[in-house]
Amino acid sequence: MTDAALSESVQNYYGEVLKSSQDLKTSACCTLDAMPGHLRPFLADLHPEVVARFYGCGSPLPPALEGRTVLDLGCGSGRDCYLLSRLVGESGRVIGVDMTQAQLDVARRHCDWHAERYGYACSNVEFLQGRIEDLASIGIADNSIDVVVSNCVINLSPDKKQVLAEVFRVLKPGGELYFSDVYADRRIPAALRQDPVLLGECLGGALYGEDFRRIMHDLGCPDVRTVKGNPITLGDPEVLAKIGMVNFRSVTVRAFKMPLEDRCEDFGQVAVYKGTLPESPHFFDLDDHHHFETGRPLRVCGNTADMLGMSRYAEHFEIWGDKSTHFGLFDCAPPNKSLSVESGAACC
Repeated sequence: MTDAALSESVQNYYGEVLKSSQDLKTSACCTLDAMPGHLRPFLADLHPEVVARFYGCGSPLPPALEGRTVLDLGCGSGRDCYLLSRLVGESGRVIGVDMTQAQLDVARRHCDWHAERYGYACSNVEFLQGRIEDLASIGIADNSIDVVVSNCVINLSPDKKQVLAEVFRVLKPGGELYFSDVYADRRIPAALRQDPVLLGECLGGALYGEDFRRIMHDLGCPDVRTVKGNPITLGDPEVLAKIGMVNFRSVTVRAFKMPLEDRCEDFGQVAVYKGTLPESPHFFDLDDHHHFETGRPLRVCGNTADMLGMSRYAEHFEIWGDKSTHFGLFDCAPPNKSLSVESGAACC
């Protein structure tokens, strides 16, 4: 099946086959209890049709977004875009991109409804139809985006490396990619990658975790951090019969557009979280193995110091020390660096 045919299959599944999230066959789309507590009150201000047509697998909405420009890849009916609209504030901007007309029709018809609900003079959300592999064709310029998010969509692309290359093209220096997706503990056989149901359920196109790591390294991002993850239940008999030998996880990861080393190196640096993020007064978790308690100094590797000190998080941290003296490797890794089931890498 060609890339065009695969894209058409995805559009048909999400535009015609699925009428609501209740039509999904697996738990690749997580329940609302996966939503962080500080975001749950905002759900009441979302239009019911937008919520009903949501098919994500997590809540990939990072903090510190006030006044920022955020791009949502595969925005669908716009649920995350409208949550982001609240988080960036009236001075911020949200751009949603999707290739499925039926989903965009739902998203677009509620722009004014949400702006009025939020008390904005006009909507700060824009929806564009296009392919996430080619953001230039819809006018997304180089170095123009503060944060890129995506919710269980990149697995649907026939060219994931090109999607990720576009992400790093449009991100500003120091910008962040923060997204949830489905990963497999092995490479999916070619025939199953083309199965319309498996593809639409975010299983057929799931990347093998190690292949994702290799793609990111090739794109100049050697240090990707796992934030959290959950196993996916294949409860549908048809799905189990086809692909029950593969273990899947939905995983949230973050990566930054900045020069980083491919190993965690020790420069004697220390980071202190100030407790200034409103939703996180007591602690901030950079990933599944960096837990910063407010006011408590924590030794960090050079990469972690840069992620905190060279990004929009810089105002919320004090970084002590520089890179003038090197002390060798820093033991900064989680139990296993892969995104496989064995890793313990913990999305929803």
